[in-house]
Amino acid sequence: MSKKSYPITPAVRFLREHQIAYEAHLYDYEEHGGTARCAQELHVDEHCVIKTIILQDDKKQGLIMLMHGDKEISTRQLARIIGARHIEPASPAQANKWSGYLVGGTSPFACKSALPVYVESSILDLDTIYINGGKRGFLVAIAAKDLQVLQPQAVEAVA
Repeated sequence: MSKKSYPITPAVRFLREHQIAYEAHLYDYEEHGGTARCAQELHVDEHCVIKTIILQDDKKQGLIMLMHGDKEISTRQLARIIGARHIEPASPAQANKWSGYLVGGTSPFACKSALPVYVESSILDLDTIYINGGKRGFLVAIAAKDLQVLQPQAVEAVA
């Protein structure tokens, strides 16, 4: 794929700046299509498509959780791990404010606000992951080990 055929988002700039090898993948974004749609279009295992979810705790502090596309987050388990009473998804407007990305195009790279990042520990065992590149319909394939640039805390929070 030609470098000019995909968007140059803040996430792409971040990957370049940190010299992280990536492969761009465009697909036809479908509202509420989720990771199953991406995986189907790209012919990859949905388990390797990673969701970037902006959450907030009971003090209205934001955080990012990276989860396998075919799994759900146990917000109760995550709250226990981080010492919060409650965790819930941030509203789309709040998620946009913190991340700078539209819901459906949220990348953990180059967010507007410095949010703590949590990653489902089994993601780090994968070779290649497909994660949002900062725009709806745009994923980047990277080595899972390259998530370390985000200094994430590995957790076990699958529902």
